[in-house]
Amino acid sequence: MPAAAALTDAEVRRLALDAQGFLGRAYGVTPAQAVRASGARRVDLVGTMLDHLGAVQLDTISVLARNHELVPYARLGAIGRDAVEEAYWGPSHPRPDPESARTFEYWSHAACILPVGEWPLFAFRRRAFRRRGVRWHDVPTAALDGIRRRLLAEGPLTTRELGGAKRSGQWWDWSDSKIAIEWLLDIGEVVCARRIGFRRVYDLADRVIPAQLRTPSAEQAWTDDDGVWGPPDHACIRDLLRRSARSLGVGTLGDLVDVHRLTSHGVTRAEVLAAVRELTEEGDLVEVDVPDWPDPVVADASALARLAAGSMTGRVRTTMLSPFDSLVWHRGRTSRVFGFDHRLEAYTPAAKREHGYFAMPVLHGGRLVARVDPKRSGSSLVARHVVYEVNRRGHVPGSAVAATETALRDAATWVGCDDVRVLRTTPSLRPIRP
Repeated sequence: MPAAAALTDAEVRRLALDAQGFLGRAYGVTPAQAVRASGARRVDLVGTMLDHLGAVQLDTISVLARNHELVPYARLGAIGRDAVEEAYWGPSHPRPDPESARTFEYWSHAACILPVGEWPLFAFRRRAFRRRGVRWHDVPTAALDGIRRRLLAEGPLTTRELGGAKRSGQWWDWSDSKIAIEWLLDIGEVVCARRIGFRRVYDLADRVIPAQLRTPSAEQAWTDDDGVWGPPDHACIRDLLRRSARSLGVGTLGDLVDVHRLTSHGVTRAEVLAAVRELTEEGDLVEVDVPDWPDPVVADASALARLAAGSMTGRVRTTMLSPFDSLVWHRGRTSRVFGFDHRLEAYTPAAKREHGYFAMPVLHGGRLVARVDPKRSGSSLVARHVVYEVNRRGHVPGSAVAATETALRDAATWVGCDDVRVLRTTPSLRPIRP
């Protein structure tokens, strides 16, 4: 067996940035061109981005914007909320038929928006939920039939329309209707059809997911284990790992698993390792050597070929990243790829925060050069704390300061602010110009 190809740190970063859509004209346009594109073209660009990434995480925290808006902003620029919302959930009116569906929402890295073509691949997780038989709460079986009947008769409904989400003021004290509808989503009988005001809208799967993605054809070797139609679990895991490698460029076994949190529902490390070995033997993945990374490390074969051919060219956009952006959501990987140690401190007591409530890494020149903790205050974008990375001599490069200025000004314009204020920098530096 030939020795694994050795990759330099710079090559690893290039593979990762290319896989995540930050390198050059990843979507055929520059961000400046994307912003000027027609509404339909901007919708298509966001859809292409989602297909490229494989998953966009959803989260309730909104500082500049919510994560599902920050992810396309980082790659495509200020293309507008309407284009983002339509790309994810379709036009503002209900979808006329399942064949128009672009996405579905499900449990992946966390709660994520996923390309609709991935629906069959999560059959392994729907089966795992069915086998387990419970969520965090026991499922109130008496409520299930009533919810099914209402969705069938009335069409898409929110939790509020189904009877409310909570029994009391406690966040965890869910109502029977909320537990039941989430259970039906877990096992695939219902789908989050869209969000309105960030509230899920539920509908029956056969009214949202195209028929060919729900039922087997003569050519498909699907199973109905535990009453869930779809590819066998091993096939689901293989395909998701292959797609994960494509979205990472290069990664360890743990990196690949983390994209869709594969081992969180009964999938074993041995099953993952067997699937990775098969994909390597078949040529989809290539084993590589990255100094100081835990073995095994694999790269997407097509990405490695592009790197070898010298076709991974182009500038990397200067921008601020959400802590939930898939380029940086795995903290250990971010440290290995970029030498940048970062963690979300939103749930850390304020007095113990080192970088801030929602510190956003600044990407510039293919590196992470700073962290910014932003907050909107009237017409100002306030950077409560900017923490710069220092070089080997303990200095902050001037390019990092200039890049952070650019990223802050661009973000301020995006969210409708007309000036930028910086309250504190580490190390202490001159004020950033408004």
